[in-house]
Amino acid sequence: MSRKSPLRARARAIVAALAGAAALVAAPGATRADPVADFYKGKQVQVIVGYGTGGGYDVYARVIARHFAKHLPGAPTMVVQNMPGAGSLRAANHLYVNAPKDGTAFGTFARNMPLLGVLGGNKNVQFDPRKFTWLGSPSSAQDDAYMLFVRKDSKVNTLAKARDPKGEPLVIGGTAEGATGNDIAFLIRDTVGLNLKLIAGYPDGGAIFIAIERAELDGRFVGLSAVSANKPEWLKPDGIVRPMLQFARRTRHPDYPDVPTARELAKDADARRLIELAEIPYMLSRPYAAPPGLPADRAAALQRALQQTTADKEFLADAAKLGLDVSPVGPDEAMDMLNMLAEAPESLKEQLRKLQSGG
Repeated sequence: MSRKSPLRARARAIVAALAGAAALVAAPGATRADPVADFYKGKQVQVIVGYGTGGGYDVYARVIARHFAKHLPGAPTMVVQNMPGAGSLRAANHLYVNAPKDGTAFGTFARNMPLLGVLGGNKNVQFDPRKFTWLGSPSSAQDDAYMLFVRKDSKVNTLAKARDPKGEPLVIGGTAEGATGNDIAFLIRDTVGLNLKLIAGYPDGGAIFIAIERAELDGRFVGLSAVSANKPEWLKPDGIVRPMLQFARRTRHPDYPDVPTARELAKDADARRLIELAEIPYMLSRPYAAPPGLPADRAAALQRALQQTTADKEFLADAAKLGLDVSPVGPDEAMDMLNMLAEAPESLKEQLRKLQSGG
């Protein structure tokens, strides 16, 4: 009996210790290991921007990066990396093909990149937009508009002049093939009847702003929020430009009730349907996505972090100072929009393919 007592005592002690540990794990509020926080702690997360510095996408990304880490477990360091090229196609391809698929990289690219991917026909596109890990967008553009701004001293400074097929063309600027402003220029040319001449190849939006100020160009298509953030003086009564047309809006922007929408100016019902299809990506105004194939828990953490960032009071204050629209779109809504594009009638998608090629 005396020899067995120490063994029994040890056994009881082990059982008691295990029971205590189990109770601690099960207890409400008990500290638990967080594999996502453990992964991100001490790491850097790249925020890849498909444009150069100073443009609307860059401004949004830098404000988001400033507040994002505190909503991501492990509070990693956020590093913004500009990757301009091919109207942000370079960045979209990089995110899909080359960026690490472990949750340490996500980015933003032109709002029409998903449309470019859904339509196909561009040999340079290396991604399937529906396979990205979608985080959503800080803006649905509900308070924004994609405007055609034109210099007030341009020879073609009214809508009537711009629609005159025998008059001088309105010279506008764009970046590389596939860029948002380029595609919309071709679309508006064909559906609204504007006499446009596109000068493509500018490295980024900042360079186009400068070209307009130097009167090298008559104008450009650009988001109202981008102008507000980068060239707020343009929006003043004595600014050098005036808005001629609104795109990506069902109704006129309340601040510009005298500026018609593209839908209003469509030449016929088919043209209007084409405009409506092309406007879908603009509801995902500033798309954010991570590479495909992320671990599910890290993907969910990134998605949650973007949603929490866009509700963060300090982020909202920073965004308000810069005139940035904040009307978030979640990842599920983003996928719904992509599915709407993919399931559109083939006849409409074929027309958009022709327009994207400049046809």
